[in-house]
Amino acid sequence: MKSRKSTIHPSADPAMQALLKRFPTAIANSFTTEPLCALAAVMGPGGPYSCRGYALYHQTSVCPVQFLSGFPDGPEPAGLSKSEQAFALFSMLIFVVISFTLLAGFTLFMMYLLKSALGIDLVSDFSTGIWEWYHR
Repeated sequence: MKSRKSTIHPSADPAMQALLKRFPTAIANSFTTEPLCALAAVMGPGGPYSCRGYALYHQTSVCPVQFLSGFPDGPEPAGLSKSEQAFALFSMLIFVVISFTLLAGFTLFMMYLLKSALGIDLVSDFSTGIWEWYHR
């Protein structure tokens, strides 16, 4: 990553002024020098995110610390390597499997409660105890 001139204050940099104009006024005015320097290093010329637009900004305050988050808009300019693509595919597969498992489990649980509420007894003299726990 290219280093920026340390003699230019980030708020005087035209690229940073253009970036700050895209923020809501209250957020743009709340930056101190340290966060502005960090934004200049990341978003400025040669920074890893200099080519990307951002669709949504959000600022969160936790006691004396403030966090700024942004969601990138559009594809990553550099693209992903083969190993990153494989990891992304594997992560998506794990997410889909876990989501499907949780959805199926919740569906079965709700069907069991509905069956019990209607008084349907599929296996006589057997109970999992879920209805008794829920019906207390």
